[in-house]
Amino acid sequence: MLWLAGLFGVVALVYASVGFGGGSTYTALLALWGVDYRLIPVIALFCNIIVVTGGSIRFVRAGLVSWPRVLPLLLISAPLAFAGGLVPLKQVVFLTILGGALLASSIALFMQADKMAPRNVSKPMLLVISGGVGLLAGLSGIGGGIFMAPVLHLIRWAEARRIAAFASLYILINSAAGLFGQIIKSGAHALAEPAMQYGLLLGAVLVGGQLGSLFGMRYLSPRLLRTVTALLVGYAALRLLWQAYGSA
Repeated sequence: MLWLAGLFGVVALVYASVGFGGGSTYTALLALWGVDYRLIPVIALFCNIIVVTGGSIRFVRAGLVSWPRVLPLLLISAPLAFAGGLVPLKQVVFLTILGGALLASSIALFMQADKMAPRNVSKPMLLVISGGVGLLAGLSGIGGGIFMAPVLHLIRWAEARRIAAFASLYILINSAAGLFGQIIKSGAHALAEPAMQYGLLLGAVLVGGQLGSLFGMRYLSPRLLRTVTALLVGYAALRLLWQAYGSA
């Protein structure tokens, strides 16, 4: 558990420095560690909330959140994240969704590392994307910022700092909504059990998230970190998909 807690702390530090929560990597690590699949989204979403809360407050206070542009995307994603958290899933279905989400996360990270020409996306289509990501967040335990941020960078939605601010707030709201749905679906023990068994992980991401949010990416290459994270998440995705269908 100490090794896992250390990894969680490093992940929180890295992701918090760029406005993310780290949900995709938490889910990958938990799955590779053999944690009960029913607990994975609860733990990952809880960790997301701990990591991005401080950064979201700082972004809002700095005036980097444009509420007229942000609210429509949040209002469409949060209810769907809640609905996703309510959906009961069999193990093979969950592993498929999680594996697919992690694979998409890996691709999104690679996309974000590359400079690409801007693409035109209509406002209705952006709302559809936001809603779909929200649903995926509730189902899998991924806050969704890792999907939305590359899309927003791709269409030049705003400057990089404002996109990071939006991603942080987006992850916070979707993670809270998804976690609420997970708790209602499974009962209060869905939160109490992980909190007792994996409390060390929550403490690790609290420390790592605060350090990452305060100091940012000063000493490590963001491109290198994104690439390493993408490889880890991609490996976990393929392993989960193999676990779900390899013996079929």
